[in-house]
Amino acid sequence: MKTMNCKQLGGACDLEFHANTFDEMAELSKQHGMEMHQKQDAAHLKAMQEMGELMKTPDEMQKWFESKKQEFDALPES
Repeated sequence: MKTMNCKQLGGACDLEFHANTFDEMAELSKQHGMEMHQKQDAAHLKAMQEMGELMKTPDEMQKWFESKKQEFDALPES
C-alpha cells in the first residue's frame, strides 16, 4: 500500500489517500474531488480549474499523468 496526498495529485489539501495501484489512487482522488466540488470548496475549485486548463492540451495532460504515476511507483510501501 502506498500513500499520496491531495496536493501531490493536483488538489488543494493534505488529505492522504492509501492505495495499492496508481489507478486506485487516481480513483480515490477523483472521488475526493467530486466531494469537494459538491461542497464548493474554493481551494479545490481553483485546483480543478487549473487541471481543466491542463486537460485542454492532451500531450501536457498525458505528461502530467505519467509523472504522477512515476511518483507513485517510486514511493515506498507503507
